Amino acid sequence: MNVEQLWDEYHEHVRNFVLHKTNNHTDTEDIVQMTFMKAYEGMTRLQDEEKRRAWIFKIARNSIVDYFRKEKKMEALLLLDTMNIVEDEQPVADCNSETAQGMMNILTRMPDKYREALELSELQGMSQKQLSEHLNISYSGAKSRVQRGRELVKEMMTSCCAIEADHYGNIVEYSVTHNEPKLKKKSD
Repeated sequence: MNVEQLWDEYHEHVRNFVLHKTNNHTDTEDIVQMTFMKAYEGMTRLQDEEKRRAWIFKIARNSIVDYFRKEKKMEALLLLDTMNIVEDEQPVADCNSETAQGMMNILTRMPDKYREALELSELQGMSQKQLSEHLNISYSGAKSRVQRGRELVKEMMTSCCAIEADHYGNIVEYSVTHNEPKLKKKSD
């Protein structure tokens, strides 16, 4: 099968899948193009033609994640959280949207310097070196700020939520036990 046949057979299906996941026409077209470019580059590695549909949708799902990571969009958190299983593939993320909403709620309540450090490093993919330059602080200061921010998130999440994780650290159970997250000590 050549790329034109692949495009003819799967373009509309992939486009609808991506549009459903992104809810943005402009992003959808970019992601679909990226998906088929990756498929073209990897066609020689597809060994079982019967799994072509699952293969192209796996590329599409990964292209969505790559696109949002590259574009540094915070919606990637929620997008990853709501991805469906395609064919017999495993889900991208096991936690539910309530977990992501809880995390976003925690971020808005954090002291600004830690929230900014986490948003830039964890959500937008900025390296800690880039973070230090962006915030005009030392590299060790940036590392410390990110680490302290992570500790605050954990402290606040465990103060208001019951969280159960598997042995890989993936959240498997999440429930809110108190409406307001609390800090045990002043962080500033």
